[in-house]
Amino acid sequence: MASVLTVNNQIASQLSPDLVAQDRLVLCDLDGCLVSEGRAYTDSASFLQSCGERLWLVSNNSSHCAADLGARLAALGLTVPAKRILLAGEQTLAHLARLHPGARLALFASPAMEQEARRLGFALTGDRPDLVLLCRDTQLSLDRLNAVAALVQGGAAFWVSNTDTAHPGHAGQPIAETGALLAALRAMLTELKFESIGKPHPHLAALALSRTGVSATEAVFVGDNPDTDGAIARAIGTRFVLLRRTGAPE
Repeated sequence: MASVLTVNNQIASQLSPDLVAQDRLVLCDLDGCLVSEGRAYTDSASFLQSCGERLWLVSNNSSHCAADLGARLAALGLTVPAKRILLAGEQTLAHLARLHPGARLALFASPAMEQEARRLGFALTGDRPDLVLLCRDTQLSLDRLNAVAALVQGGAAFWVSNTDTAHPGHAGQPIAETGALLAALRAMLTELKFESIGKPHPHLAALALSRTGVSATEAVFVGDNPDTDGAIARAIGTRFVLLRRTGAPE
């Protein structure tokens, strides 16, 4: 493994237990680090096993809930309990439920996110919502995009699960993320205002620190995107390992 030290941070070409051996808490991204397009990298399972309960997933995934994603990962031989999986979409819904219990919500997201929103007590509607939340909606047609723009222009508070524009595919090609959908809205609404607690916002990492009682100086963040993973590491004051993979999962 080739790695380079850069001001208390590190660049690595693959996962190794040695990268995080001295850290009490390992915060790790998902896509591009442990998996790519539903396939696990060959070093992912051994890395997770070596980290044990120290490892928490901190991902901008806004298509799944932790329990569902945990089951999908288990089928790939990657074991991470749902309680140690923090996802931008699911946690945004939980955050909004605390701030606005029972609110009228226009949700543009996957069926799993819709189910979670109903479980949390939101009234899902496209008619005069209090809130609009955009997640990674793979069914976002032009008609649905127009609907989001109209609701936001009408005055509903606008939330976005994350601003990530893409995550890497098998060959390193970009796979569109929520931020790409947001960019389309920004082209339509030049003064678009929104809120987000997905990476690079420190909310998800701060949750992990709070729930474990580990200080930021005793933790490390492992990720493949310096603009989101690196930024969240800086925001909470923790060491960052930038993972630059060169090959696809086998």
